[in-house]
Amino acid sequence: MIGGVPFAAVQPDLLWARELQAMSFAVHIPLVCFGVAFPAMVLYAEWLGQRTGDATYTRLARRWSKVMASLFAVGVVTGTILSFELGLLWPDFMARFGQVFGLAFALEGFSFFTEGIFVAIYVYGWDRLSPRAHLLAGIPAAVAGFTGSMMVIAVNGWMNHPTGFTMAADGRVTDVHPWQAVFNPFFWHELAHMYVAGFMVAGFIVAGVYARSRLRGDRSRHGRAGLVIALTFAALAAPVQVLVGDWAGREIADLQPVKLAAIEGLGHTERGAPFHLGGFYSDGRIKAGIAIPKLLSLLAQHNPDARVIGLDSVPPRDRPPVNVVHWSFQIMVGIGTLLALLGALYIATWARHRRLPRSRWFWWAVVAAGPGAIVALLAGWITTEVGRQPWLVYGVLRTRDAVTNSDGLPAAFALMAVVYLGLAGLVAWLLRRIGREREHA
Repeated sequence: MIGGVPFAAVQPDLLWARELQAMSFAVHIPLVCFGVAFPAMVLYAEWLGQRTGDATYTRLARRWSKVMASLFAVGVVTGTILSFELGLLWPDFMARFGQVFGLAFALEGFSFFTEGIFVAIYVYGWDRLSPRAHLLAGIPAAVAGFTGSMMVIAVNGWMNHPTGFTMAADGRVTDVHPWQAVFNPFFWHELAHMYVAGFMVAGFIVAGVYARSRLRGDRSRHGRAGLVIALTFAALAAPVQVLVGDWAGREIADLQPVKLAAIEGLGHTERGAPFHLGGFYSDGRIKAGIAIPKLLSLLAQHNPDARVIGLDSVPPRDRPPVNVVHWSFQIMVGIGTLLALLGALYIATWARHRRLPRSRWFWWAVVAAGPGAIVALLAGWITTEVGRQPWLVYGVLRTRDAVTNSDGLPAAFALMAVVYLGLAGLVAWLLRRIGREREHA
């Protein structure tokens, strides 16, 4: 508020603030996936090398560690930008609620520095530590990557279901309980959903690189080892995500029913609500979609006749943009289902024949799975964040009331776009150098 007037009344660039924050999240979140999952893949490759005595796995882990360090360095930049944006773009949010979720951000900072220290030790310790000590040095990096992202997810879960404080009549935050805020009702399913997504994204992207080499005729042990490890991680994670997604959907039905209504485009509260494939929301219902009777009630409550709350339960000003949420969810679920089927085919082939699939179509699908996993990841986050609108803190603080009143946001957006393009070019250059090292090794 500015003199009792909402920020939105003096901020004509609310859309630019949202777009700038969204762009930064879209750049940073795939890097988080690698921070969460890739260290475990690297450590597994090194462990295989030590257990089997096959130097192929050790060389693979060594090269992967360079990729890990490069992506961590870029993630530092994008994460720092995000931290500044939270304070600069949404000052009322940080000023009012910082004491509630400040503990989570403090723990995230501690995890970040721990991860940075041990990533450096791991990368530069290949020829300086014993094999056992080197493997052990990588474990804190993997754990810190998980705990750091866990704290950020805790804050996001809190934004979707704020707890751990009392709001006084004058708008002041009192009676703060930081641990209750951290372990909020949304925390657990968001953590599981993102953690499994991290292994899917990292696994399918890395597997796609090696699948492309395989399509070009690479049958080296190095290529096969990298392909099998990465694809196995992704293939095992993909079916699990289906179960986690079911859990998340039921939590949303209980705690954020308006978001579920937007996901489906359910205009009116009803029993035995259908689920639509495709279509668009207009005049209080989904048009041009394929309706599956009672499926939404079944998914939401595991009861085909369950009552599902519709968008009419709240005034129009409290509803999210339905078509954005509906289609982002459809994209996430559609791609996620295809990835789960791809993973199941790989696992079935390996279990039955003890070999990799031979169809070129399968390997082209693996190549496409990497970009597809990123699209599904971002679509999932759009569902989560846009589905919460118009609230920045659900039911407590509206997004338009928290935005900065500073001008120049379009210029800031353009500047950050240039920065991110430069970072993308740097990452591509680094990864190509690492790839050429593999080719000439």
